[in-house]
Amino acid sequence: MNKTDSIKENIQRAKQGNQIAFSFLLDTFWNDVYGFQLLRTKNENDAEDITIRTFSNAFDKIETYNEDFEFRTWLITISKNLHVDLIRKRNRTLLEEMDTHGEAVNRVLDETPSVEDQLIIEQNLASLLQDIKKLKPHYQKVINLRYFNELSYADIAKELDEPVNNIKVKLLRAKKLLAEIIKKK
Repeated sequence: MNKTDSIKENIQRAKQGNQIAFSFLLDTFWNDVYGFQLLRTKNENDAEDITIRTFSNAFDKIETYNEDFEFRTWLITISKNLHVDLIRKRNRTLLEEMDTHGEAVNRVLDETPSVEDQLIIEQNLASLLQDIKKLKPHYQKVINLRYFNELSYADIAKELDEPVNNIKVKLLRAKKLLAEIIKKK
């Protein structure tokens, strides 16, 4: 099976709510979207935040994806729109701050452990905590809330005041990065 067929097959599975398919699509297209945003924003945090929100929106609205277009193009379009929205919001906030003289302002997941989950579970706790500390703070936070505080996605979303899909994408990304750190040992 070639890569294009594999992508199409995973899109179909993702439309049916398959979490492994979402994970495949995230892995396949993360660098494209992140690289695109890094060039636009020239800021790693903004690029990462917009990329997370891009996948969150895409997974939320995957049934609207039209297969006449490339999936990558669809993701980049979502990403571009989110960046434009961010700029507009920042400009609006800046204007509001100037006006006020500086007075500031459920899809059910597959519960079977993924390969990354297995790898994380098998690590000894002290070693695992050291590895978690190597992640960016927002990734550390979702890992801690999910695995050490045992919060549900909805509870984490409430705690961090973010949409549930953002939490799912952040957790997926955090697990991938953590698994990479563990594998490199």
